[in-house]
Formats: sequence, structure tokens, C-alpha cells
Amino acid sequence: MNGQASPRVDTTRLQHLARGYTETAVFYAAIDLDLFTHVSAGASDVSALARAMNISELNTERLTVVCLALGLLERAEGTGLQNAADCEKYLVSTGDRYAGAWMTFTRRETPDWFNITEALQSREMPATLGMYSTITVESARRYHAATYSIGMGAGRRFCRHVDLTGRRHLLDLGGGSGAYSINAVRSFDGLRATVLDLAPVTVVTQEYLEENGVADRVDTVGGDFIEDPLPRGCDVAIMASNLPIYDAERIQLVVQKTFDALEPGGEMHLIGETLHPDGVGPVDAAMWGMAEVLYGSGGRAHTSSECRNYFATAGFVDVQNIDFIPGTLTRTVGTKPG
Repeated sequence: MNGQASPRVDTTRLQHLARGYTETAVFYAAIDLDLFTHVSAGASDVSALARAMNISELNTERLTVVCLALGLLERAEGTGLQNAADCEKYLVSTGDRYAGAWMTFTRRETPDWFNITEALQSREMPATLGMYSTITVESARRYHAATYSIGMGAGRRFCRHVDLTGRRHLLDLGGGSGAYSINAVRSFDGLRATVLDLAPVTVVTQEYLEENGVADRVDTVGGDFIEDPLPRGCDVAIMASNLPIYDAERIQLVVQKTFDALEPGGEMHLIGETLHPDGVGPVDAAMWGMAEVLYGSGGRAHTSSECRNYFATAGFVDVQNIDFIPGTLTRTVGTKPG
């Protein structure tokens, strides 16, 4: 052993995993009590925060101590408490980037996660669409009320990173609220878009298109991109945040259908939570795959190299994996030969 002592093994990491739910619970409580909004508005000490949140000073101290330890709050010299930069940007409820609804969106699933052993032992055949197979207009409206803000941020990022100048028609597969299409037609002159999603979802899509003043440039088509024909005449396609819902066979199918539907020289962008090429992490991508156990689909986590292979098998060239949000989302892109 070259005289070197072996690293000491203890239970610290395992204990943190065993109690990780406590961090989530406190995070939810801080959002419920609008802690970050109150801090942003100037409640910078325990007494002021207690009054603003209408809880005792003791419980306020307990909450702020944990938020400081988690890096959600910081101490600013001379001014007391302040929000961490991401909390200030996304968790102040009076701000235009507020994402509290998205952060707590999966809260209702908490009991299911603690019963996941039984779900893993189930032999029941999964449904292709899992929980989405019974989606209604009202459930779609609730879903996108939570996801819209984060989707708009992703759509803005896409338009900063990808130049669609000269493209004529965007096909937005499973586009939901239409966030990518809304930002694309705003960012690139002459571009039109079509959002293809399940029929109940497109009712909600239309509401967002009208709210954003782009209903004259973005159409909707109700359908299932696995089962139904894809619209023709498009020269760019996006499929975002649908990857873990499906197995490899169905992702290959939709990539092939998109290749066949695109105009020569068209490009496809698949944006999703992907594992590293060796299949080891990141945790977020792995967990989205695990969530499909609870949702009843046949989906799983895919590696970035698998995504490249889906594109190459379909006939795309110049295929690349590009970090979209490092550690969270990868953008796989390819071009249909002209």
C-alpha cells in the first residue's frame, strides 16, 4: 500500500441520503411562507421576517438557520440577511421570473416516492404515455401553470444559443405551453411554428399563444407524435423535455419520423435530461428516469451517446451533443442532408 493509509470510510454520505427529504421539506416551507419575497423586500433580520411571515421568532430563527446552511440565504455585511442569487431571481413571488410553482410541482408525489419499493416490484405492463394518457384540459392547464415560467426561460436560452435565421417553419414536438415556439417566432423574423401535442394540451397552448400575442404565427395540431403522422413542410424541429417518458424504441421512432418529415437541409434539436456516455450520472437525469416508475410509463433515462445514435440511425449528419444546461439538460442536434 506504499505506506499510505486507506481512506476512512464512515456513514456521513449515507446519513445525508437518508435525511435528504428534510432539506426538500424546509425548502418547500420557505416557499410557502414567501420567505424569499420578504427578504427581497427588506426583511433582513429574524424579527422583521417573523412579522412578515406571521410565525414566531423561534421558528423564524430555525428556518433561517437551515436556509443559511443550504446556501439559500446569505449574510450580507452591514445589511443582515439577503437571498442567494438564484433565489432572488426565481423565488421572489413579485418577480417576473418567479418559479415557485415549478419548484413545488412534484410535491404531491412525495408519498409515492416513499412507496417506490412497491412500484419497482410491480409486474404491471407500463402504458406508452403513462400518466399523460388520461390528461384533460384542466389537468394540462394545472401542469403548464407550473411549468410555463421555467419553459419560457428554456425557450429564451434556446434562441440565444441557436441561430434560426433563414428558417421558415418550426415543428415543436410535445411543445406544451408553446414556450419554445413563442420565443422562436419573436426572435427570428419570418419564422412560423406549429406546436404538436395531445389534443387537450393544445387547448391550453392556444391560451398561451394568445396571451403572448403570437397566435397569428404559431399553429397547433392535436395529436400523438408517436402514433400520428407529423406535419410536413418544416425545416427545423424541437423536441424538448419529453425524453425520459419513452423507451429507446419510441425515441428512435420519433427521431426517424422527424427526419422523414423535415425538409432537406432541416435540423432537429432533442433537448432532454441525459446521462453521461458511461451511464453514470448526473443524478437529475437518473431521477427523471426513475420517476417514470411512478408515472406508469415505459420511459427511462437515456445517455447522451444513445441520443447521438438515435440521430445517426435515422440519417441525420453532423450530430452533436451540446450542454444546454450543464448537469441538467443536453441538446442533441443533427441535420438532414440537403
